Amino acid sequence: MMQAGRLYRQIRDRFRGAEISDPELDAKLLVSTLLGIGLSDLLLNDAQEVDAAQVREIEEKAVLRMGGMPLGRILGEREFYGRRFLLNSATLEPRPDTETLIDAVLSRTAGDAPVTIWDIGTGSGAIAVTLLAERPRGRAIAIDLSEDALACAVNNARLHSVEDRFHPICADYLAAMDLDRTEGPDWIVSNPPYICSRVLEELSPEVIDHDPRLALDGGENGLNAYAALVPQAAGLLRSGARIALEIGYDQAASVEKLLRQHDLGEIEIIKDLAGNDRVALARGT
Repeated sequence: MMQAGRLYRQIRDRFRGAEISDPELDAKLLVSTLLGIGLSDLLLNDAQEVDAAQVREIEEKAVLRMGGMPLGRILGEREFYGRRFLLNSATLEPRPDTETLIDAVLSRTAGDAPVTIWDIGTGSGAIAVTLLAERPRGRAIAIDLSEDALACAVNNARLHSVEDRFHPICADYLAAMDLDRTEGPDWIVSNPPYICSRVLEELSPEVIDHDPRLALDGGENGLNAYAALVPQAAGLLRSGARIALEIGYDQAASVEKLLRQHDLGEIEIIKDLAGNDRVALARGT
């Protein structure tokens, strides 16, 4: 037997020694999740006894983390916008940068208004599910090429009790949609693959060895997904409807040019908390 506080501190110190980027948080998340308690409960229940089997499991998973496996992959879940999201091998781990897109959409959408959202390349469903959870009169069509990713997204919709407003479709970008502009969505949102193919091998092992390449590879210049998505979206967005795209830090000018070429107006580029260009917004005309 070992006390929870002591176990946490041991794991934290091992993570520090392994130069994990955020050893305190990763140790807290690992120990609290596997003990089935909240982060605050871990600190409040320092003397809670942990049985030998749980200690072994936590230590085994700590070894995986020190070996470079992301904590979300080890636990099979990741926190995003204050909610827990399940993951599988077909889904990208949702990252804090993407919360910039969530904030941009929510700040431009009335809390009590009905809203229709199409989430292109939904992956784990983190964007669509979060928006539905925050906007109780919203509904979302969630599109992904991967059936495995969609299965994960559906589970997350159930987890957060929005499954009756979450409609999954297996398709490539907007190919499944054949609607008049008058029937289109209020928002098209997407966090598409935007990393240049030549840069992929330069990414950290935590990313390239564990995130699905399909969700990362944006082609030779990182813009393949935007070049496919924007023309289709422009044909579907009625006047006043919007598109919100996550972008790479150096892609604002290219994506803005593409949006203008397809007659989308009121273009905005929004920065993330680190001051990097992160989201491109535009409105149908």
